[in-house]
Amino acid sequence: MLLQGDFLTREEAKRLSPVTLAFLGDAVYALYVREKLVKTSGAKVSDFQRASSKILSAHAQSEFLNELLPLFTEEENEIFHRGRNAKKATKSKNAAPMEYNRSTGLEAVVGYLYAIGEVQRLEELFSVIDEEKFKIMAQATAFKPSR
Repeated sequence: MLLQGDFLTREEAKRLSPVTLAFLGDAVYALYVREKLVKTSGAKVSDFQRASSKILSAHAQSEFLNELLPLFTEEENEIFHRGRNAKKATKSKNAAPMEYNRSTGLEAVVGYLYAIGEVQRLEELFSVIDEEKFKIMAQATAFKPSR
């Protein structure tokens, strides 16, 4: 189990399909966002849900990606392109195809970094969403951070 430090090698992780990496990355990113919301406020669960849906949307991820792309290593950029260009079984109901593809690429990078145990690198990338930007994104859904 990954939570116990049973990480994959880079080679093993690269052999996973980019959609599989995105599946894992989606969960990791969602956990990060939910944890940050809980730590920023004493709001109700319904407020957390609305705010997390806004922040985790393909549109928001695509915007976040604009800031991350210049920071990606060559390896991360390769994983991003594999995820972005991967054939997906489903289409997004609420996002433009380009946003959906970009968000899948971002999720693939997050999944890859998590799978190989690069948690510090994930924290480094996630820190690009500074506190103020996070609050602004969350407030767009009537979420009231306490700080």
